[in-house]
Amino acid sequence: MIDQLSETYSDLIEGSYDCPDRIVLNAYFGLGHSPGGFRNWWRRLFGNDDELDKPHLIRFAGRFSRRLKAYTTAHEIPFIRCRSGERKHLIAQQHLPQDSEFSGLFLVLVSRASGLVWDVSHTADGRIRNLSKGYRFINHYFFHILDPVWGHVTVRMSSHPPFGAQVIINGHEYVDRQARRAGVQFSKEGNCFTDIIGVADSGHSAVTSRPSDAIGPLASVGQPPRLTQFAETLCSQDTVGQLRQVCDRWLYSSCLHFVLPEAERRQSGFRYEYSLYQVEYSRNLLFQRGQQMEQVLHGLIDRTRIQLDIKRIKTIFGLRKRPTRRRRNQGQQPREEIVIERPAYNLTIFKLHFGSLTAKLYSKGERVLRCEVIVHNAKALGWKRGLPAFPAIVQRLQAMLQRFLNQLHGLDQCFVADDTLDTLGQPGQVGQARTAGIDWNKPRLRAVIEAVLALAVVPDGFTVSQLAAKVQDILGLTADQYHPRHASYDLKKLRGKQWVQKLGKSRRYQTSPTGLKIMAALLSLREKVIKPVLAGAGKPKRGPIPKGQSELDIQYGKVQTEMRILFHILGIAV
Repeated sequence: MIDQLSETYSDLIEGSYDCPDRIVLNAYFGLGHSPGGFRNWWRRLFGNDDELDKPHLIRFAGRFSRRLKAYTTAHEIPFIRCRSGERKHLIAQQHLPQDSEFSGLFLVLVSRASGLVWDVSHTADGRIRNLSKGYRFINHYFFHILDPVWGHVTVRMSSHPPFGAQVIINGHEYVDRQARRAGVQFSKEGNCFTDIIGVADSGHSAVTSRPSDAIGPLASVGQPPRLTQFAETLCSQDTVGQLRQVCDRWLYSSCLHFVLPEAERRQSGFRYEYSLYQVEYSRNLLFQRGQQMEQVLHGLIDRTRIQLDIKRIKTIFGLRKRPTRRRRNQGQQPREEIVIERPAYNLTIFKLHFGSLTAKLYSKGERVLRCEVIVHNAKALGWKRGLPAFPAIVQRLQAMLQRFLNQLHGLDQCFVADDTLDTLGQPGQVGQARTAGIDWNKPRLRAVIEAVLALAVVPDGFTVSQLAAKVQDILGLTADQYHPRHASYDLKKLRGKQWVQKLGKSRRYQTSPTGLKIMAALLSLREKVIKPVLAGAGKPKRGPIPKGQSELDIQYGKVQTEMRILFHILGIAV
């Protein structure tokens, strides 16, 4: 599915690919999260619950630490205690094994964080009175593992029963391993593919393919294994079984057995179930030149940040300019390692937060523009979170990303039809009901349109309450002065013009592609053309021209000068 934004800049883009990025799975023992279930598990493990008390629960954590420390010492695996705020993935990158055939545990990190702990209270005669859950700062162990299929896998495990865990994997690592197995030589810059050199053939690499006439996956000449094809296998139903396999393989063999050996685990019936917690889905656009990508990104930000009500754009500074022409690696082995360093070039991040959803645009490496949608908690999607729901959630994120880029394109490439201004005041139609026309001169309606534009890129649509809150913020009104009933009335006017439409049978709304362009154009015409031109058109030119004017200020000055001449010819008095 080609989005409108990528299609607009297709002359500058030589390839693209979609790929799920960071995937975080929650691993939990369901029986251990209820008082009765936890007590039942303890009885299976020890035969009775006579010793179910706080000291014996703490001994589990101590046994976990001692056994793990002894194992890492015997096998010369780094065991590092981290302070609060340390970036653990950066530490892991420094200890990645250099052997491409390595598989297994290569690093263990320890950090304190909030975790589930069971509290046991007893009666005077020693019987258990109550079991209750609480959250305290306890040790969490981070197992960094290299898997032959998924690459770098991180398992975070609590040291206290029921030993809740998180499994963190990366879709780009999976595609990396699949491409190597297929014999595809590729260039990788950071966590992003920048080129496919070709398919290995008797020690010689094929010529690089650089399709510049259409948007498509990065591909090699001759044999056609492509990054997008590898990524598509990651989104299929078969992936659910692979996800379960990689979690079972490392949780039971390299993590849990330090505190609960295989015999005790089977005796007590301890078994993890998995649910989705975080998922990232990205579209990567490979530009022909880095400077072209930089111009597109900054131009897009400058033209849309007012409509989207962006408060701050984050820039991490590196080299000022990117190369004008791409670097050729003819005859050289492409760089395949992942680099986590300060960026070589200025990194600009265009980020929009919508509760537990985030949409991002940012540059990766020299000439890759990454468009990304992130769900920080899968619960926010109102969807099943079990492992079998993974393909459906990925499809929803793909649709959100597609809609986000199309809406962003509508704000960037706005237009007004020939009869739009003439028909604004005419009534509209929503079903069988007639709606009032649009009076562009009313500040309240302009604020509603401005709020709709700001909410247009919400991945799952916006509600009437969100619209009311945005209008209150724009006009400085209280909830009593403008509430959802007012917003519903104003929104119906836009629906009557077919500028806004409902999302299925839900109570959420989204802008239509044509309506978004018309509203953005009307707002831009009033705020960026009519007001600035009229502000100085009738005033005499005074004083020298200020230094350091932007190109936009220079063009406004020229237009204002011509408008003064036109007013003089028409006899319009100031």
